[in-house]
Amino acid sequence: MRPQTPRPDAPHVSFRNVQKTYDGEKLIVRDLNLDIRRGEFLTLLGPSGSGKTTCLMMLAGFETPTSGEIRLGERVINTVPPHKRNIGMVFQNYALFPHMTVAENLRFPLAVRKLPAAEIDAKVKKALGMVRLEQFASRYPQQLSGGQQQRIALARALVFDPELVLMDEPLGALDKQLREHMQLEIKHIHQNLGVTVVFVTHDQAEALTMSDRIAVFDKGVIQQIDSAEALYERPANAFVASFIGENNALQGTISAVQGEQCTVTLDGGAQVEARVGNVRETGARTLVSVRPERAYLVDDGVPAGPNQFSAQVKEIIYLGDHVRVCMALPGQPDIAVKTPISQLNRSLQAGESVRVALPPEHLRALDVAEAA
Repeated sequence: MRPQTPRPDAPHVSFRNVQKTYDGEKLIVRDLNLDIRRGEFLTLLGPSGSGKTTCLMMLAGFETPTSGEIRLGERVINTVPPHKRNIGMVFQNYALFPHMTVAENLRFPLAVRKLPAAEIDAKVKKALGMVRLEQFASRYPQQLSGGQQQRIALARALVFDPELVLMDEPLGALDKQLREHMQLEIKHIHQNLGVTVVFVTHDQAEALTMSDRIAVFDKGVIQQIDSAEALYERPANAFVASFIGENNALQGTISAVQGEQCTVTLDGGAQVEARVGNVRETGARTLVSVRPERAYLVDDGVPAGPNQFSAQVKEIIYLGDHVRVCMALPGQPDIAVKTPISQLNRSLQAGESVRVALPPEHLRALDVAEAA
């Protein structure tokens, strides 16, 4: 009987009701259900202890689920040893063999698979070309920079044409400029190869830059899985709003709901119009989320409009292409506004009063309980 060809739309990886505990009491991962699409770049993002790395380790085979099922294609892999899963791994510490040259490091996973010598040579050459380090084949890892070592580690993970590539905070040891360069390099290699990548990080900017989708973890649960744009513009709850990008959270109470719009009475008495997020009950406490770049300062002489308030400037921070203005509203001690330098028509001083506008279409009323 011939094996069935997987459906084009079938998930490449599936977690079904997966749980993980180390002590039998505290769940590190709880009731995880996740489908990873073939060829996508999925990032598991969250704070330390949120369960993201444990999920990656279970997929790699270095940890075993306490309950539930993990599938790679049509195969259940819960008890399959790591070396039989055909998965490439890239770690933060590179994990290169120091006593082997670059070429020997790349040859190793191919030799283990007992490929013919000519095929090994061809694959090593191709992998080194992929990361543009052909001229370093005879060097040892300690003779390379951190960025070069990470590129070799990436090439080694790809050299045997794995079914899946897992990356555990691979850029964490690099400096900011090199890390940003490597983000784009990995993204472009993924686009060229079309291999499925599962990437773990706690760096939100890294996740936003590289991913097709991002799964945001907290307390062992995926809070939201979506595109970078959707997570940033339409966070599902207060945790996602606060964890992804910079966010203003104004405290208040829902005073009216009209379809997908609501009126919120802020602490301090002012009222704002906002979009309904995950809280709909009149009288419910809420955090109104608004990104600093969506708020703006109102020029003198401009007629008053919806969601405009008087605020007192607390601090002005110059950041080159924009200024970050920290201010206070009545009952709301901290709100930040990012204003491009090109749109700043006057100098600001701490202590002065300004008018700030919070466009209703960019405000989301979220459940205050979700912020805990």
